[in-house]
Amino acid sequence: MVTFPNAKINLGLDVVEKRPDGYHNLETVFYPIPLCDILEITPAKNSDAPDYTFTMHNAVFEGDDNDNLVVKAYKTLAADHKLPKVEMSLYKNIPTGAGLGGGSADAAFALKMLNELAALGLADEELECYAAKIGADCAFFIKNTPAYATGIGNILSPTTCDIAGYHLVLVKPDIHISTKEAYSLVKPAAPETPLTEIAKRPAEEWKGAMKNDFEKSVFANHPSMEMIKEELYAMGAVYASMSGSGSSFFGIFKEEQDIETIKGKFPAMFCWCKKL
Repeated sequence: MVTFPNAKINLGLDVVEKRPDGYHNLETVFYPIPLCDILEITPAKNSDAPDYTFTMHNAVFEGDDNDNLVVKAYKTLAADHKLPKVEMSLYKNIPTGAGLGGGSADAAFALKMLNELAALGLADEELECYAAKIGADCAFFIKNTPAYATGIGNILSPTTCDIAGYHLVLVKPDIHISTKEAYSLVKPAAPETPLTEIAKRPAEEWKGAMKNDFEKSVFANHPSMEMIKEELYAMGAVYASMSGSGSSFFGIFKEEQDIETIKGKFPAMFCWCKKL
């Protein structure tokens, strides 16, 4: 069985308040985009094989494979259900450390695949509960439709936000932004205008109204990253923003964009474009 876990972008991100547990409550809109990894899960060939094997291609996982979110998905589900022995293979296209949710998508798709392979019959709502144990934004990828997210990104509700038909450009510099750094200059506060209201407007009206609170910290420490956003606007984007806590940026365009031109403007960076 082969599936294609896709990335997401954050259309706006407001840090609303600090929680007693040390985490922060957020408001954001998750929007799925067609930049995909490739995940294959098949039954093990031999009866004496281990419960699972996992290999990853086109990327290096820093740490033990047992800490990979695909493996965690298997272990989380296996704690409550009988699963077949499987071989899991992941080919990475979604850049890591980008704020695009690639690892969370891989885990959520693994849960859905294992649910089917083992004929568990778990409903989406049950799979979302398992996904939430793995990562804050992992549950979003179970239904994988635009969603307004609150809490730590784990409380989801439908949104009418729709940018289908626009052209999306992604740019990721080779810079890692830690969670601590992203929060360093953030002052939690409820936004003047709820993000849900802004997201209902046409994308041409988002600039100056929709924001990502993490940009303040990131731009202060990495001025070159603010230049990426400015260049996306100079190219004609109707809206541009950092996704999540970075370090990728996206621009939403009405007109088709040429990938070679984009690469020329952002040398040595990951660049991608697609009509939504």
